[in-house]
Amino acid sequence: MNKQLALFKQNNSKVLGMTKKCVASFVAVLGLASCFAASAKTDINQTKFPDQYKTWAETEEQTEREDMLASYPANIILWAGSSFAKEYHSPRGHQFAVADVTHTLRTGVPPKEGEKGTSASCWTCKTPDAPRLIKEMGFEGYSASNFTDLGTEINSVVYCTDCHVDGSAELALPRPHAQNAMSKTGIPFEKQDASMQGAQVCGQCHVTYYFQPEKSNVVNMPWIFGSDTDNILKYYDTRRFYEWIHPISKTPILKARHPEFEHWSRSKHAEANVTCITCHMPVEENAKGEEFTNHKVDKALPHFDKTCIACHESKEAITAQLDADKHEIEAMAREVEGLLVKAHYEAKAAWDAGANWEQMNSAIMSIRHGQWHWDFAMASHGLYAHNPDEGRMLLSRATSQAKMARAVLAQVLAGLKVDKVEYPDISSKESAHAAVGINEAKLSEAKQMFIKDEVEKHWNPIAVRGYQ
Repeated sequence: MNKQLALFKQNNSKVLGMTKKCVASFVAVLGLASCFAASAKTDINQTKFPDQYKTWAETEEQTEREDMLASYPANIILWAGSSFAKEYHSPRGHQFAVADVTHTLRTGVPPKEGEKGTSASCWTCKTPDAPRLIKEMGFEGYSASNFTDLGTEINSVVYCTDCHVDGSAELALPRPHAQNAMSKTGIPFEKQDASMQGAQVCGQCHVTYYFQPEKSNVVNMPWIFGSDTDNILKYYDTRRFYEWIHPISKTPILKARHPEFEHWSRSKHAEANVTCITCHMPVEENAKGEEFTNHKVDKALPHFDKTCIACHESKEAITAQLDADKHEIEAMAREVEGLLVKAHYEAKAAWDAGANWEQMNSAIMSIRHGQWHWDFAMASHGLYAHNPDEGRMLLSRATSQAKMARAVLAQVLAGLKVDKVEYPDISSKESAHAAVGINEAKLSEAKQMFIKDEVEKHWNPIAVRGYQ
């Protein structure tokens, strides 16, 4: 074990030591593919960092994605009333960041005159053009703009200035929401060590957030009280904030968004100084025996001998543990989803029967809190690997809160003489969409017309990458 720890320290030291030298090249070349293709000249980053460029280019191989609503149709009911109920896919490689956010039904099409469309804040973590536009327009001016109105300004996928001082290997945090969040926690970026800075540049986007309505929908990280689930919930409840009113249960809903950084920061990996870079960007050797950081930003297990062996004795053992954790977390999540779906419809039945807020307040708050804890767990990609203990805790709490909501609702329904509740068919995405009145085919038709008439003609080709 001592030998393993020594090897871990040696490998981790290499990774951290190369953060400013090698990781720089990762972000230095991101997003330059379109420029390279359009230019007869060889890109300088490809010349200076050929190994890093080659492995970065391989992110275009990461084309597989899962239709999460087809796999988990109960989510459509839980997210009814929001754009997440329309379409929700698992993420692909960084090369597709701009195209995927352009094509998803969640960003819609240009709004009708007099209507408020999707905020340009949806571009914030997809491109270095977002920080540029924020500087030019001001944070609120940028976020008050419509998503589609700024489409012609988006010319690059993730790029060097997303994580580095322009033209330098020095790490940077260009997004205002991340700068503000680190100031709130009392550890501004410039005072962090290289390890935490390396994690934070990933964490400026792989983190939960919301759009701040009183500031024209600027991106904000709700960390005033802390970044754990309960303190974020305290922040939202104190502000009486909600993202939408659920059309079925009238619950003021909160939405978590890929909180990988938060889960990692409280994990055994973080305690051991194992960061995103350690696991997902391992150090490798080229044919000349020169070390470089792999920039494909991929799963860790395929690189077990470089990323995991210092702390884990066998690939088979860790794979078995990951499978067991994933199976347990998935089973817990499905139970919570079923309970929450029923709670939403039981609340509807109570409202329809004449219930008032005095009767419903406790149940509605339990639905709100239960769905928040479930979402904070399941919105995080790779939770079963990053922090399974926190995942189990969150889902256990969500289960208790969902059951509490249903127990209160059962009493309310009994008092109102309601003895039957109609529940939706959630056996498929199609049936769940029908239950909440979403016509995916009609939405897709409008989206494709917008892509054909606007995006393909006037936007940068990166906006259709992977959809040709």
